[in-house]
Amino acid sequence: MVGEAYPGPSIFITQDHGGQRATTVAAILLVYTARSMGFVDLHSHVLYGLDDGAPDEATAIALLDGLTALGVTEQCVTPHQKAGQYLPSWDRIEATLAAVERARAPGHPTLRLGAENMWDDVFISRAARGEIPQYRGTSAFLVEIPPQLMPPGMIDQLFKLRIKRMVPVLAHPERYQPLWDDDPLARSLRTVCAFVVDLGAVGGFHGRRETKAARHLLETGIACAVASDAHQVGDLQQAAAGLAWIDKKLGHAAVVRLFDHAPRAILAGELPD
Repeated sequence: MVGEAYPGPSIFITQDHGGQRATTVAAILLVYTARSMGFVDLHSHVLYGLDDGAPDEATAIALLDGLTALGVTEQCVTPHQKAGQYLPSWDRIEATLAAVERARAPGHPTLRLGAENMWDDVFISRAARGEIPQYRGTSAFLVEIPPQLMPPGMIDQLFKLRIKRMVPVLAHPERYQPLWDDDPLARSLRTVCAFVVDLGAVGGFHGRRETKAARHLLETGIACAVASDAHQVGDLQQAAAGLAWIDKKLGHAAVVRLFDHAPRAILAGELPD
């Protein structure tokens, strides 16, 4: 038995008078009576100065403070790889990862490098060369698509990558309008990739339509995992609200499955049911 969670998690954020770092004061009422769970978060923007995530090292460490309070023990750091907007070099990404590794506390989650790959010309070119940035040490990779449309031939192209034993992971599927009210399309796409819903959307913070879609994907079992997609410290309060909704509506076993077992399976090279 992993333990039971009390409802009503929250994170209170304060900032020091110098304004140089955000301090996460966690009051997360997810109290596990048997043993703590080690959540695995597949999506975040903790690495600072690379995209629209953490702007500096202090914020990155504050994010790790809050993620620790959420119960995360392994944090995937997934900076954007998006042509024309956020395309930091891999050397720069590695240098920033090393800096955060030096600064993080022993009790913080371990870090696993990945990337949030936009489905664009850069991604298509990398896929053709077999060079898609993956979660380090795994066959899985995180990908996003434009909200308004599905790329032509997306399911067929992902199927070809599955044949190569790769595990595509679709970030925040609740944002993609072609999937709204089209469960057959969602289920077809789901056969070739994992759906990982943003906890902030589940908690009701990313827009009414996105929240409806996120909760529907969880209630129908189409989504197989959840993630924080944390960019700023305030996102962690939203993630906590999402976990609380899952715990209340779907049960504590669903929290464990979505934020522990399924992410571990994905990183082990499996496409969860």
